[in-house]
Amino acid sequence: MKRQVLVFRHFGNKGYSLFSCLGREVVCSVLSVATLTYASAESVSTNPVATDSTSMTTAREMRLEEVSITGSRAPLTRSQAARMVTVLDRADIAQAPVQSINDLLKYAVGVDVRQRGPIGAQTDISVRGGTSEQIIILLNGINICDPQTGHNAMDLPVDLSEIVRIEVLEGPAGRIYGTSSLVGAINIVTHPISKTSADVNIEGGSFGYLKASGRANLAKGKWNNQMSAGYSRSDGYSRSKAGSLNTDFSGSKAFYQGEYDDDDVNIHWHIGIADKGWGSSTFYASPKWQADNQYEHTTKIYTAIQASTKRGRLHFAPSIYWNQNRDRYEGYRGQAAKMKYNYNRTDVYGVNLSSYFDWAAGRTAFGAELRNEDLVSGNLGEPLSQIHHIKGTDRDYTHGINRTNISGYLEHNLLLHHFTLSAGLVAVKNTWSNMNMTVYPGIDISYRPGNGWKLHASYNTSLRMPSFTEMYYKVQGYSADPHLKPEEMQAVEVGINWNHKFLDASVSGWHHHGKNMIDWIMDTSKGEQAVWESVNHTTINSVGLEVSAGLDFRQLLPSQHVLKSLRLNYSYIDQDKKQEENIVSQYALEYLRHKFIGNLNLQLTRKLELGISTRWQDRVGTYTDFDGTANDYKPYFLTDARVAWKEAHWTFYAEANNLFDISYHDYGLVEQPGRWLMAGVSLHF
Repeated sequence: MKRQVLVFRHFGNKGYSLFSCLGREVVCSVLSVATLTYASAESVSTNPVATDSTSMTTAREMRLEEVSITGSRAPLTRSQAARMVTVLDRADIAQAPVQSINDLLKYAVGVDVRQRGPIGAQTDISVRGGTSEQIIILLNGINICDPQTGHNAMDLPVDLSEIVRIEVLEGPAGRIYGTSSLVGAINIVTHPISKTSADVNIEGGSFGYLKASGRANLAKGKWNNQMSAGYSRSDGYSRSKAGSLNTDFSGSKAFYQGEYDDDDVNIHWHIGIADKGWGSSTFYASPKWQADNQYEHTTKIYTAIQASTKRGRLHFAPSIYWNQNRDRYEGYRGQAAKMKYNYNRTDVYGVNLSSYFDWAAGRTAFGAELRNEDLVSGNLGEPLSQIHHIKGTDRDYTHGINRTNISGYLEHNLLLHHFTLSAGLVAVKNTWSNMNMTVYPGIDISYRPGNGWKLHASYNTSLRMPSFTEMYYKVQGYSADPHLKPEEMQAVEVGINWNHKFLDASVSGWHHHGKNMIDWIMDTSKGEQAVWESVNHTTINSVGLEVSAGLDFRQLLPSQHVLKSLRLNYSYIDQDKKQEENIVSQYALEYLRHKFIGNLNLQLTRKLELGISTRWQDRVGTYTDFDGTANDYKPYFLTDARVAWKEAHWTFYAEANNLFDISYHDYGLVEQPGRWLMAGVSLHF
């Protein structure tokens, strides 16, 4: 006789739960989560949360582990979250027609990705109308920002295939991540594969592009170790006036991460290196300095050890890290006699202790961080009392600067059935320019009336210390100010979210008020004497609107098998800082007024997938050509596509970026590449 089939939608520890039904035929239903949705800047919670569910006429108590999702100091579940965080997960990464983390972030609605080179060669990342210096970049929650400059912040040692998710927290995050998070934060989360395995990936394409990478993982009991390495190169899509390469790149990376996990503690560690050189074309050129064969080379090392306790009422999460950034900039490629190369080395050391505990009034978190930033340079900083030789050259580090940032935070989370309030503050002191201890508060509120609705509101503040380049960069056409003040930001945001089994949508509006904003500006009325100068703007007020909607066709039309998902996003920004006559801005007054994104995923056959992504962008601002003429940025529409054939142990794919070969400028004099075609294969063992 045919046995009765039981359908389970949750796992539990009751008498009627799945594992109590041995000997019965069991069908396990899968919980589907929409991509590019809201999740956390924290790790996955292992604390089960009780919910009520009714199956037919019987009310049953279910226990389901929820994911920790909030942009708060203490881990909270998705249903409790007060601060919204946008997440690009494994599904987004696998389907996107991109070759780097930089390219992937183009599809986050509030993120502005301005490339000076292709496939992540050199990219500036900003959030909600800010600059590349005003966001914090984290690797597994560790601050990896380079205090020398934000231009090279995305030179990362990890490959796209290793990333579990990328979390984007929009708006000031001072009380959550401390300094540098003036307008937002991007956290790149990796984790070793849970079982012993290996992967190999090879791809190639237009302009001599080639990439090869591999990963191997060894998992045994409570220990897990994973190692990856990769190499990529390209001849570039343009040439200098002399006919030489000027947008070429080549580089390699390696990343090791390990984990120990038992019932009492979880320990995670990583060490990575990224080494890359690229032709910088006209990246930093000006009417006065018309170099079109610049070059830059960076070497970055990232190390960290993190731990978290699991038992007891008081939970601790200490971490210690060291990051080193080496940079060589050539104003004229290979011509040191014509213009001295700029050499910089930055060492950043940090210690962080976070903790939280639960009590009758909610969940309270507190902690502190000590971060030291040390720069030695050939031209940045103050003269050193003792010079240091630059290995492999005939030059010395003659200048430098050292500063220490001390911060402490306190946060409390009030957790009710339909309501969450998360409020706290961070106190910051920096040894640079004798800065006094300053407090930056914030509060987030969410209300969940039911039926998938969620309303949220927040008020947050933050600061950013000027980079060493903004303070001391003085070469042909540039003049920096060592007495720049820290930037400060206040922000208000309100929004509403709705989630249905086949549709999720959100709308949010925000207002930023920034003072002492730092920018590089040029007064073109000075003619031949005009140079780029770093200055503090008085104030900049920004308002914005973001709208997002995602449709899961597999839930809406389960009988068809071609349409998978569709997502549409739109953002609008307006800044009221009026640009003075004859003043040209490099950063603060150039922002995306309009950004529209569309992503469509199709399942053409059982093994053949097609993803189509589009972007329309309209940027405010101007750039100056070599003749000294100011040009407005023109709006442009780009289409990318990816087709993939998937088998159990291998995947073949082909991609096209800028499919319709659109000509456009997104960063000053740097013309972006046209159509870029590539294909590759991934093997899994």
